[in-house]
Amino acid sequence: MNLFWYTQLTRLMLPLFFLRLWWRGRQQPGYRLHWPERLGYYPRRTESRPLIWLHAVSVGETRAALPLLRSLAEQYPDHAFLLTHTTPTGRETALAEISPEIQRVYLPYDLPGPVGRFLETFKPTLGFLLETELWPRLIHECHHRHIPLVLANARLSERSARRYAFFPNLTRTLLIQLSLIAVQSRADAQRFEALGAPSVELMGNLKFDAPLPCAHDAAFQQIRQMVGENRPIWIAASTREGEEELLLKHLGSLLTPPYLLVLVPRHPQRFDTVAALLEEHRIPYQRRSAQRPLSAGTTVLLGDSMGEMYTWYRLAQYALIGGTLLPLGGQNLLEALSVGCPVLLGPHTFNFAEASSAAVSCGAARQFFKLDELPRLAREFLENPVLCRSMGEQGRSFVERHRGATATLLGLVSKSVR
Repeated sequence: MNLFWYTQLTRLMLPLFFLRLWWRGRQQPGYRLHWPERLGYYPRRTESRPLIWLHAVSVGETRAALPLLRSLAEQYPDHAFLLTHTTPTGRETALAEISPEIQRVYLPYDLPGPVGRFLETFKPTLGFLLETELWPRLIHECHHRHIPLVLANARLSERSARRYAFFPNLTRTLLIQLSLIAVQSRADAQRFEALGAPSVELMGNLKFDAPLPCAHDAAFQQIRQMVGENRPIWIAASTREGEEELLLKHLGSLLTPPYLLVLVPRHPQRFDTVAALLEEHRIPYQRRSAQRPLSAGTTVLLGDSMGEMYTWYRLAQYALIGGTLLPLGGQNLLEALSVGCPVLLGPHTFNFAEASSAAVSCGAARQFFKLDELPRLAREFLENPVLCRSMGEQGRSFVERHRGATATLLGLVSKSVR
């Protein structure tokens, strides 16, 4: 496949893209807002300063972008900044922590017209794509217009590398057109180079540099008062579809007082679905959104709120990280480790392979490879708070040791991008 046929296929699929937005909007209304932006139509820009643009797909990438955005603002004080997103949750993330002067819009669909209108409206002088956002038309248009484009905090799993290898010419072309590829690990570098990237630099992981949310302490006190002081709390964080069913099946013996499971689905549109599942299993639960004190018989608190994950991690003795029970690659374990919450990982951690392996090696995390092992490990954590505190300290130290990816990236940009 080359760029021409990629573009034709994307055009054919455009009605399906909007149908998907409408469908997802049934449960998450944000998907039905700002549709013109998806086609590259934005309010006319009145700002005259040169603009630096960062693309962060959803919540995780947006949080990773915060330290980079702040450092860029210090290094380029005469520039304006733009954040683009793909999901409503990404767009809404960290609003309180970002200057209102920074505009936030949706990145358009990867077609010549929408991409051209986007670049004409904002005229970025420098762009950053975070993690693995390889959009062929967008990259081609930036290259054609001589806009330096950096793939930052890049990662590439073996599975993703195999998919890109099916289109070797298209993949090699778009990698060559990037101004800089800065990756999280040496394994990521090797995969990019195998696909034809001419030069790949190692920067580390921006997520180690992520700051704590501004409202962290206030939210902690509020939720601590709601749940009480004396209950052993554990969290299943950012669970994905199918994982809640597995947890209820394997951990039924732990869903009894005084233990309290805080169950936080990854996607807000699934809150009601998970609530229905708990009712089906006749498990006494309450919703965080109800904002009322926990009753003594409640064994599951459904975390149906946004922006409170750090608070849950501070409250919990340990965290079971979602996305690791099924072959989904896992969610970010570094947020938990940064506040001293040890983590338990399932077998599937390919999205955070290097960080997961290093956290296990230093004693900040444990990993199991068969679901039959989960009940024993879960109970061991809950019944051994001394172990949890020790692992938590290892986690804090682990995160501190690996900070610095932001500074490394900015150094690479200053050398590589003209």
